[in-house]
Amino acid sequence: MNDNSITILEGDCLALLKDVASDSIDFIFTSPPYADARKKIYGGVSPEKYVDWFLPISKELLRVLKPSGTFLLNIKEKVVDGERNTYVIDLIQSLRAQGFLWTEEFIWHKKNAFPGKWSNRFRDAWERLLQFNKQRQFAMYQDTVMIHRQESTARRCDQYDPQLRLQIKSQTGSNFSNNMSAWSGREMVYPSNVLYLAVETCNRRHCAVFPERLPRWFIKLFTQENDVVLDPFCGSGTTGVVCKRLGRRFLGMEIMPEYAALAKERIFSIEKKLLE
Repeated sequence: MNDNSITILEGDCLALLKDVASDSIDFIFTSPPYADARKKIYGGVSPEKYVDWFLPISKELLRVLKPSGTFLLNIKEKVVDGERNTYVIDLIQSLRAQGFLWTEEFIWHKKNAFPGKWSNRFRDAWERLLQFNKQRQFAMYQDTVMIHRQESTARRCDQYDPQLRLQIKSQTGSNFSNNMSAWSGREMVYPSNVLYLAVETCNRRHCAVFPERLPRWFIKLFTQENDVVLDPFCGSGTTGVVCKRLGRRFLGMEIMPEYAALAKERIFSIEKKLLE
């Protein structure tokens, strides 16, 4: 791939991945169809068969990912007969057995999720983003996602003398304490692993679109300019759009011809705007 290149391939990612060079991808960000989801479009995979379906794909992802790279998987459990199915947990264990390290878990809290309930539970307003790596040392640029500290945090930090490295004890009585002095007087702080992002509906031509801010946050965290980002289930190309805007190279794969065409159209539109 050339610098700043964007490539969208149409076809089954399992077959397409076999032509990707080993240790060539800096970051994988993807959201495959969830168990029993999008049956009319993607056919649907039952929870009982999901792990067996995904492992041949993840084997290729492990091969193409650089040793310093990160694989970020957006996925969600399914409720079956009133009980949470364990297919996501089973998949995590299988990916670890395959050679991935389960390094971290992020939560996407959907701030504007529709209200609702079922007989034994309420509507989910969150999704998992599971981080996997090939080794314990990997590329990560934490300063790129720093945020302005909240007023409540500022008050807690600034009541301590930064010269004294005093600690504040937990108000819950757990005896856990934090060193607050290093953050006294600072305007920017590091975020938690919970992302509060609204669901966007700017693109109504695909059935499962996540907001651009979601891949953007992780692409900034795990890559630098001209790094290669892969999305083997790229859908309408949101990750590719973000890569184009951030100066990353992108390789997208999509099995549905109409969505592959849509992804190319959206990214071409970004390219046109950047040239104007």
